[in-house]
Amino acid sequence: MNSILVHKETLKYILVQNDARRLPRSVPRALQLPIDIRKVITLVGIRRSGKTYLLYDTMRRLIEAGIDRRRLIYLNFEDDRILPIRTRQLDLILRAHEELYPDLAGQKKYLFFDEIQNAPGWETFVRRVDDTEDVQIFLTGSSAHLLSREIATGLRGRSISFEVFPLSFPEYLRFRDIVHEPYSRRSEARLAAASTEYLTTGGLPEIVLADATLRPRILKEYVDLVFYKDLLERHRLSNPQALRQLLKYCLAQPASLLNVHKLYNDFPSQGMSLAKDTLYHYVRCLEESYLLFLLPIADRSVRKQAVNPKKMHTIDWALGFPFAPETHVDIGRRLETAVYLHARREREDLAYVGLEREIDLVLGSERPQALINVVLSLTKDASWQREIDALQWAGQRMPGARRMLVTHERGGRAAPEGIQIVDAWQYLLGGP
Repeated sequence: MNSILVHKETLKYILVQNDARRLPRSVPRALQLPIDIRKVITLVGIRRSGKTYLLYDTMRRLIEAGIDRRRLIYLNFEDDRILPIRTRQLDLILRAHEELYPDLAGQKKYLFFDEIQNAPGWETFVRRVDDTEDVQIFLTGSSAHLLSREIATGLRGRSISFEVFPLSFPEYLRFRDIVHEPYSRRSEARLAAASTEYLTTGGLPEIVLADATLRPRILKEYVDLVFYKDLLERHRLSNPQALRQLLKYCLAQPASLLNVHKLYNDFPSQGMSLAKDTLYHYVRCLEESYLLFLLPIADRSVRKQAVNPKKMHTIDWALGFPFAPETHVDIGRRLETAVYLHARREREDLAYVGLEREIDLVLGSERPQALINVVLSLTKDASWQREIDALQWAGQRMPGARRMLVTHERGGRAAPEGIQIVDAWQYLLGGP
């Protein structure tokens, strides 16, 4: 029997197995995928951020709406039984399904393809199927650069993309069965405590739900998987020692400034030699893998944005724990990254202010709408004065922008005119 027939028979076993499998239960996320839009739906984000469970949730919603389960075709392209799969073999998916269920001929199918980037030529196949078949297609992938490039060139306006992040604070509360009761001091105290727990565990769903004693081991295995699979293997990087040192440097220092030129000069003292262009390339790989976000300085000058250090925020501060003890990853910087991610889930036009004074986050890099500083505690006079002075200084240079100070511990401080003090839990919950 030739390889094509063998592959088709293997696909039949997988499809039947998936049809018989009970869909895993999941806690609902804030993001719900549209199920009645004439677009290819794509999900991008780091591994284990919840992309697959969003597919399961969408499948469940379709079944609850009365769609025959057999019309839902799910395939994980990391399944060793179909790897490596060639471009010309992708059409076998639909042929195998037609042979299994001839009674469904002519009925709309829903295709759920997980980790599609592992299938070479997938964009050509998806475009053809979307053009010629009555289907709704859902795709997930772990590489922002890979998917965005191929979507732009291959699907040409046929798709709509959604980014999937680790849990936001409201989602974290839902996973922990914590309910916010408005106007309840007891509830507010519980939410404040929960925000501290959130800054400890991070937002990766598996980590949040895992036993506390297993979290360090799971995080280490997760970082190793990303290191080998999404960085070394996918990007074909040639210096694993330097890459791991860069990964450690970035993940263990959220909300810090990244000066690639300085880092390049520091590497030889650590026994590593790396060309500057290669180091820049490695940093881009971290960005493209959704591990790192680089925040430019707030300036309309492209040159100034290019020459000034960028502020780095990691996709989840807990990823730094395998490289540095939890107590060594500054909790104030974790809070700043949480505030950044809260904004980044909704928008990309974000920046920071440095040099004379520091503003941790500017909403609206071209036309500032809000200036936000983040500090863990306001109990010390020096911290209070530094943050207020910076916001007052920035307010004079960017009039019209709201000024906000987000803190975990107010220390009984009263806000000066024009500046709003917001409890961290309240801000991360979604307001004001």
